[in-house]
Amino acid sequence: MSESLVLVDGSSYLYRAFHALPPLKTSQGQPVGAIHGVISMLRKLADTTTTSRFAIIFDAPGKTFRDEIFPAYKANREAMPEDLKAQIKPLYEIIPALGFALIVVPGVEADDVIGTLARQAEKAGQSVVISTGDKDLAQLVTNQVTIVNTMNDSVMDPDGVKDKFGVPPALIIDFLALTGDSIDNVPGIPKCGPKTAAKWLQAYGNLDGVVEHAHEVGGKIGEILRTHLGLLNLSRDLVTIKTDCELDITLADLDRKPPDIDALKKIYTQLELNNFLKQLNQNDIAINEIPRSAVSDAVEKKYSLITNLDELNEWIEACSSKGVFSLDTETTSLVSRHASLVGISLSVSSGCACYIPVGHDSGMQLPIITVLERLSELLNDPSLTCIAHNWKYDLTILENVGMVPQCKLADTMLMSYVLDAAGSRHDLDTLARKHLGLSSISFDDVCGKGANQVSFNEVELNLACDYAAEDADLTLRLYKKFSAQLEQNASLNTIYSELEVPVMHILRKMENYGALLDQWILQKQSVDLGQRLEELKALAHNIVGRPFNLASPKQLQEILFEEQGLPIIKKTPKGAPSTNEEVLQELARDYPLPDLLIEHRSLTKLKGTYTDKLPKDCDPFDGRVHTSFHQAVTSTGRLSSSDPNLQNIPIRTEEGRRIRKAFVAPPNWTIVAADYSQIELRIMAHLSGDNGLVEAFSRGDDIHQSTASEVFEVDLMCVSTEQRRRAKAINFGLIYGMSAFGLARQLGIDRAEAARYIDTYFERYPGVRIYMDSIRAMAHDLGYVETVFGRRLTLPDINSKQVSVRQAAERAAINAPMQGTAADIIKKAMVKVDSAIGPPTANAIMLLQVHDELVFEVQNSCLENIRGLIKREMESACKLKVPLVVEIGCGANWFDAH
Repeated sequence: MSESLVLVDGSSYLYRAFHALPPLKTSQGQPVGAIHGVISMLRKLADTTTTSRFAIIFDAPGKTFRDEIFPAYKANREAMPEDLKAQIKPLYEIIPALGFALIVVPGVEADDVIGTLARQAEKAGQSVVISTGDKDLAQLVTNQVTIVNTMNDSVMDPDGVKDKFGVPPALIIDFLALTGDSIDNVPGIPKCGPKTAAKWLQAYGNLDGVVEHAHEVGGKIGEILRTHLGLLNLSRDLVTIKTDCELDITLADLDRKPPDIDALKKIYTQLELNNFLKQLNQNDIAINEIPRSAVSDAVEKKYSLITNLDELNEWIEACSSKGVFSLDTETTSLVSRHASLVGISLSVSSGCACYIPVGHDSGMQLPIITVLERLSELLNDPSLTCIAHNWKYDLTILENVGMVPQCKLADTMLMSYVLDAAGSRHDLDTLARKHLGLSSISFDDVCGKGANQVSFNEVELNLACDYAAEDADLTLRLYKKFSAQLEQNASLNTIYSELEVPVMHILRKMENYGALLDQWILQKQSVDLGQRLEELKALAHNIVGRPFNLASPKQLQEILFEEQGLPIIKKTPKGAPSTNEEVLQELARDYPLPDLLIEHRSLTKLKGTYTDKLPKDCDPFDGRVHTSFHQAVTSTGRLSSSDPNLQNIPIRTEEGRRIRKAFVAPPNWTIVAADYSQIELRIMAHLSGDNGLVEAFSRGDDIHQSTASEVFEVDLMCVSTEQRRRAKAINFGLIYGMSAFGLARQLGIDRAEAARYIDTYFERYPGVRIYMDSIRAMAHDLGYVETVFGRRLTLPDINSKQVSVRQAAERAAINAPMQGTAADIIKKAMVKVDSAIGPPTANAIMLLQVHDELVFEVQNSCLENIRGLIKREMESACKLKVPLVVEIGCGANWFDAH
């Protein structure tokens, strides 16, 4: 029998989407992540089922009949997060607009409504599919009612229920009564897990049989069962789904209606759900970008395809006479070093742009030599300003064809980043939607998706023109907005022009030059790591007494918490015991297996991410790794890198540090690593102006030893190693806003003792507390904090009604000025050192920037001079109330130099 009715557990969808997806927000701060997820899941479900009869059921606010039975029902549940609550009303508007029936019934739960509708449909001879992640609904499964698990898309019929739970659907109520539910506060039998419950029900037939034979159950669990028998009837009543709710809706009312396109457009536009605004029509609701016809755009667009010399000359003259123009390149690859130029687009005013094809497979095109000769007149004129979005890429493309622009350059991606680092992504499409209210043609629209995607050189010229010319057009429009905003803020304008733009040029050189890699060293490390992983696996199997998959969370949950009885520290959003790193660290203090698992995970990641993968990332032509540095990603101004990520090579373990041995110097050259010492603590001393900290740094004291002396009230020379370790945790913990609870966990002490340490620290360094209090207050008032140099770090959640979210933002308010200032300082250092060293063809080359460290290749013949130059320029990058100190080392490889 084909399905006739689909019942969707909307509450399950909502919570799953909220916890599984990033916390997306509109430019006005409205949360939309869960909304986005629910719509996606509903559309996927509608696309994969044949029926047109749907009901989306949500829990109603307020108490239900179960609260009357048991007032403590669901008492353990935390209040709904404010960011989730704010998404319910918009979702309730969207679902009916999509044509689905929305049902919310006060006094009962969504499960009860689903149960009632499922039984009504059965009686009417219809088959039912219930889409949920809730195990309680398994009790409804029959030959006509099946469940689609939203977590993994698996389908459960009666046999599937028995395979999963060990009992048939008819015994699920009894099963749940025995196991209870800590999330809903259903009592159950303590210590009775799923396997035990299934075993009892298989042995004694049903719950009544278990009660009758409770005296036969031996051991500690038998005693627990007999002690708590009185709770079973209550538990059974709480987990039993009501199937006779009074509903003012019939099955016929659940037929899906045509979508309300106008309503959807209005809602999606308000919520900036631009990927659900494309192709809105009665047959296809939602999916990728705003349709161009739906965009409010008062500017008439005139995009020209340039295929003859007269047209090209007109555009060159127009760009020259305007003085400011935008440029964008189209290529064959995202990897700029290996990309071939396919075309260039230009724009001189809003809505007016052109595309000049030079490398398409077909169609009339001007010779590339001719185009480059004419463009060089523009790009070599220092009186002109050329704008691009991500110049770092386009400059390398132009350099590949022999062009090195001498005109002034403006970069809208960096402008956006400086103006609002935390506000949104800084790609062209996102910024056009946010600042211009426009949706651009996507690359997928032009080139296709997945296996059917073609390279841009294969795209037909007119289609390519619309896409490429629009990019140049949007770039110019954004420049007009961003340049005006930067002119109004001198500090931000300086950061953009004197820091971010020069750093962009340096990063481009670093990317193109790359870092030399000794692949044999990594291969040897992979072998060693593989052997150690096998040893760890054997030790773990020996502890457990049987083989198991160390990477399987499900198996680890069973072994750690059911078989070995370890305490449950934390649960996942789905209610299962967590086995994440934090939990294992906690358990490893008292149990051997979690310690082995931590090491196994660490080495597995090290092997897969670095020792196995880095050789594959190595360019066969020069033997170097060419990472991609990203300027416009982090909210604090720090750089990040990818393909491969060299910022996160672990350095806290010996195995992690050994990875750096593979980064080597060529013959007659040396690796030099220069690292700022305790820069964030020094910035804290500067920002707080605390006399004790400033004097300690000015004297050149070991700051952790000095803090230990103050906090533990011992003479500086009598500080023990353990006291210094604790002081270090306090120093770094406090600048990250760590609480007494967090410090206690880190040091393995009780909370009261940690609180005393913190109180004593603030007594000795009162300026730090004053600074922290004032920066929190400033953040609440202004919604942002600033670095020493005026970089603005926005905190959109600083006044959130959700306590945990607000507290996280307050911690960020304390730390962000330090991280941001450190990021500014290292960038200033890069600019100073690069200028002092000269071009890459000289005797020293900057290879990498990793947080507070710069890595160089230096010719042996001038090693001492360059080493002194690097240290001098870095330490003079800026003037603080305390001295900047750079620790510098040299070696044949990065490990030895550090």
